Amino acid sequence: MNCYPNTLDTTVKILADGSAYVITGDIHAMWLRDSAAQVHHYLPLAKKCPDLAELIASMIRRYALYVNIDPYANAFNENGDNNFCGHYDDITDRSPWVFERKYEVDSLCSVINISYLLWKETGIVSHFTAELKKAFEIIVDLWKTEQYHSEKSTYKFERPNPWKPTDTLINNGKGSPVAYTGMTWSGFRPSDDACTYHYLIPSEMFAVVVLKQLASVFEIIYNDPHNAAVCNSLSNEIDNGIKKYGIIHHPEFGEMYAYEVDGLGNYLLMDDANVPSLLSMPYIGYCDADDRIYQNTRRFVLSENNPFYYTGSCLRGIGSPHTEKGFVWPISLVIQALTSNNAEEIETVISMLKSTHADTLCMHESINANNQYEYTRSWFAWANSLFSELILKYVGKG
Repeated sequence: MNCYPNTLDTTVKILADGSAYVITGDIHAMWLRDSAAQVHHYLPLAKKCPDLAELIASMIRRYALYVNIDPYANAFNENGDNNFCGHYDDITDRSPWVFERKYEVDSLCSVINISYLLWKETGIVSHFTAELKKAFEIIVDLWKTEQYHSEKSTYKFERPNPWKPTDTLINNGKGSPVAYTGMTWSGFRPSDDACTYHYLIPSEMFAVVVLKQLASVFEIIYNDPHNAAVCNSLSNEIDNGIKKYGIIHHPEFGEMYAYEVDGLGNYLLMDDANVPSLLSMPYIGYCDADDRIYQNTRRFVLSENNPFYYTGSCLRGIGSPHTEKGFVWPISLVIQALTSNNAEEIETVISMLKSTHADTLCMHESINANNQYEYTRSWFAWANSLFSELILKYVGKG
């Protein structure tokens, strides 16, 4: 299968310090979220392959370096050689290490999650260094600060002359107004698009999950019950905020989750293809697939009530405001299958994916629902990895 080795074949570089630099694919920069997703499907094999386990551990050591440099950044350069590769004219606190500084809660969630999963899958603990512990502490402190974004945060981001409005934050780079909810503020979505309302419910859910994971790491690995208690408390605060502010009543679908809220009464009903998403709730471990509110939400996001659900002659599924209208993302289709208990639905999704790769034998970022030969990115490492995960699960190997 062409997709399974794609990350190893095209995106990994072992650096002089022994850490692994994993680019997102056709952009020579390392996204925290993307790189974690790109190796996720290797975790089952890592139990039997020490070299593969070490590769993932080496990538996590790179995470520790990056988070300690700038926890607000979402993508990093290979080194800090003062060339300022990337978006050098953005108005924010800049560093030559940083390729892009769009603050996304899910990026930091991914650092915690892959670190925890490597331990649980393999028993390996060598990646839990003092540097990584410091990075974990920085993440937790940042999330606590961003519970009070308007009052306490120094983060702002503006992109002069953005090619689309979602590439920058309004209100002098501070984003739209929010009230305290117990949740933690996010500037941008997993798509790298700016939030409309800055409590991004799927990312809040992911934070709830990984904070419980991190509490276990602090307790067992670092013998630090204080930080474990802080993580558990913060997880509960965010979860209470989700339940109080993130659930709305829809006249057709009943109780369901909004995509974004602001704590001031405003909410956004949609779902995006990128993970974490509302569709991915069981995948990220927030709830069971048969949860009542999840099922209501799932029916919404897989319908034309979701403004980014598209139906065409060769594809039907969720797209994104990040790409053109009418383009379905393979990532969202894979998540639809991975969170389904319906064999017919799973097989339909696999069939659509197998028949729309436009003879490239790789997954794309997005595909015109009416024309498989019109797509973005001839190959997309994250989508290749996720598709591999689906196939492994489907044949009983994942």
